[in-house]
Amino acid sequence: MTTPVVSIAYHSGFGHTAVLAEAVRAGAVEAGATVHLIKVDEITEAQWELLDGSDAIVFGSPTYMGTASGAFHQFAEASSKRWFTDTWRDKLAAGFTNSASKSGDKLHTLQFFQTLAGQHGMTWVNLGLKPGWNTSEASENDINRLGFFSGAAAQTHNDLGPEGVHKADIATAEHLGRRVAGTARTFARGKAAA
Repeated sequence: MTTPVVSIAYHSGFGHTAVLAEAVRAGAVEAGATVHLIKVDEITEAQWELLDGSDAIVFGSPTYMGTASGAFHQFAEASSKRWFTDTWRDKLAAGFTNSASKSGDKLHTLQFFQTLAGQHGMTWVNLGLKPGWNTSEASENDINRLGFFSGAAAQTHNDLGPEGVHKADIATAEHLGRRVAGTARTFARGKAAA
């Protein structure tokens, strides 16, 4: 089987989300995927073509004012050219986000990504983890410490730079990368068998 190709289309306003994008990349590479990191606010036509040729696209953005950043929304609107031609139909999709608050309405950003994927006819890959840090014996260092299911979510204090991204959130993003790459491999085998 060919190596799955995963592209990470993300925006990072202050560097925190870039740390998560790199963690998703590391997890997917560890799982045997070829990975492209694409900054949506600097996207080129060649990078659009990389997205078109990918088995999976992972969307990433900080959560600003309860949704994905304006730069990510511009990218989403520009993807309508792919919608008209069904270019991304049957690809896999997943997502990750970061905000300064524990909740910060991050779920809305992940749901925005899910809706975008659904409009394109993509199949959503969830996080596939039980929540961490939800018992008296648990720790804020648990993977999926914020207890999200739809995708990877991180919380970074707004007075810290990218070095302040929590290690458990980085591990959660790495897990997402491994899960997407593994799912892409399984889907490819299923298509080949069909």
